[in-house]
Amino acid sequence: MPERDAFAWTTMVSAHARSSDMSAARALFEEMPKRNVAAWNAMVDGYARLGDVELAESLFERMAVRDIISWTTMITCYSQNGRFREALTTFQEMTAHGITPDEVSIAAVISACAHLGALDAGKEIHHYAMQNRFCVDVYIGSALVDMYAKCGSLDSSLVVFYKLREKNLFCWNSVIEGLAMHGYAENALKMFEMMEREKTKPNGVTFVSILSACTHAGVVDEGRRWFRSMTDDYTITPGVEHYGCMVDLLSKAGLLEDALQLIQNMKVEPNSVIWGALLGGCKLHRNLEIAQVAANALKVLEPENSGYRALLVNMYAEVSRWGEVAKIRASMKEQRVEKECPGASSIEMEGEIHQFAASDKDHPDAGEIYLLLDELDGQLKLSGSREEIQHLVLV
Repeated sequence: MPERDAFAWTTMVSAHARSSDMSAARALFEEMPKRNVAAWNAMVDGYARLGDVELAESLFERMAVRDIISWTTMITCYSQNGRFREALTTFQEMTAHGITPDEVSIAAVISACAHLGALDAGKEIHHYAMQNRFCVDVYIGSALVDMYAKCGSLDSSLVVFYKLREKNLFCWNSVIEGLAMHGYAENALKMFEMMEREKTKPNGVTFVSILSACTHAGVVDEGRRWFRSMTDDYTITPGVEHYGCMVDLLSKAGLLEDALQLIQNMKVEPNSVIWGALLGGCKLHRNLEIAQVAANALKVLEPENSGYRALLVNMYAEVSRWGEVAKIRASMKEQRVEKECPGASSIEMEGEIHQFAASDKDHPDAGEIYLLLDELDGQLKLSGSREEIQHLVLV
């Protein structure tokens, strides 16, 4: 081209970014005489699509001018890559800057609230959407159904679902999953039947929710029937998630030999989640023989994971097999396997998300929190209601 205007530069940058060739896109972007918002957005979106949150974030922070597409792209990037707190914070920053969100950003931030368990924030965004006459379509609708269910407000989830004028597969999957996670297995199965009457065809995600419902209810025969049905009646090939649900169902029911046989006959390679479910069942039903099989598989898949070894140590300690306890500890020491960082939980108070982990002292109110915990611990001891934790072995 004899002369390249801003439109031509942006078109080429966007083309490379959409094809995931970010090296070429970045080279052209750096050459641009004058970069416009569209070119910046294309670059941020390109890195976001590749899951490179840090590079997307660094470009977003450098932008002198941001439009609704810039903000929505960054919110979606955070949400899709598990950075839910950042997604919510960015949404709040966007509205504080006077930018009116669109349907995409609303759906993305509601999804972030679902994963955070931020019910109050989710309610506020729902209220904002209604006040500003947003169309609660299948995308916002399914996000709201999921958010309310995950945040413990199943009634609100069902109200949103039944008010939806149009329901696609995402909406049905969200409500079935919500019913399943709250233990309403029978209702989840009835909802599945209602979905079929509406001529909506289920997919693999639907059956994960159905099998999870059976696991929560402990209905083994029903779970087996649905597991067979997904292949025989719906021609859906079971994936690792479906096998995981079945192994969890069988293991919790004490059918550990059946669970092990299912794993050995899987048509896909079992992952650590599946072996972990079997190991959890072995702990519950005190089956050391199969527990060792699961632990050996986990040793190969996750050699640096201390969690399953700690579980095995506790199982051996419960039956006073101290020699085995010593062997596992020695093996961990030899292989330099250290205890993992503790998991975290979070609560929402007055619109703010507070995150906690075991032995955490980083919270600004840590001193007061530990004083209150000590007081509660003392009261429990005096009342005699404190449960004893037998055979607890710290690795």
